[in-house]
Amino acid sequence: MADAAPSRLDRRKARTRAALIHAAQTFIADGRTNAAILDLTQAADVGMGSFYNHFSSKDELFRAAVEDALDRHGAGLDELTRDMNDPAEVFAYSFRLTGRLHRRHPQLSKVLLNTGLTIATSEHGIAPRVRRDIQAGIQAGRFTINDPELAFVIATGTALCLGQLLHTQPDRDDAQATDQITEDLLRTFGIPADEAHEICQRPLPDLDRLLLSTTV
Repeated sequence: MADAAPSRLDRRKARTRAALIHAAQTFIADGRTNAAILDLTQAADVGMGSFYNHFSSKDELFRAAVEDALDRHGAGLDELTRDMNDPAEVFAYSFRLTGRLHRRHPQLSKVLLNTGLTIATSEHGIAPRVRRDIQAGIQAGRFTINDPELAFVIATGTALCLGQLLHTQPDRDDAQATDQITEDLLRTFGIPADEAHEICQRPLPDLDRLLLSTTV
């Protein structure tokens, strides 16, 4: 039996929740995490009572907002790399696409950067996918890594620092910087220099599709 279509009430609740999450993402991107709940509900154009129908606290809303942004980004990367069989290429494509988002999608970038190290321990978005790709690279014999967790720290720390660099140096070529860092990471993980360079010169999937899927 097919699932019943969402009712009008369900659709209204979903719109309210989405509006609150979007407002929270905007506040996080602006560094306004000390804002009052009233400020968030006004930005979302919903009533205070509606807030408590969905979230018990501001912290819960902010967690949901970050998880939503991470999940959207991660799902977009999965979609664009699903037909790739080489884990080294999957890792490189994902890193190169993420690096380019800092300029193409600054609000999402700031949500990621302003949540800092929370990303590294999250079960959503980038972190579990980086771990997955590193493990796949090791199992396939593509990465020669003794400690996958240290490789994960290198990759996630580099990604966050790169994003901050691209914001503080707006004249820097984001594509060139991202591809160079990705190439360096591949070499660190055991890919020969010439192959790492070749992988990072390959055309990228349709970035606009990723931007659409990660809109916040």
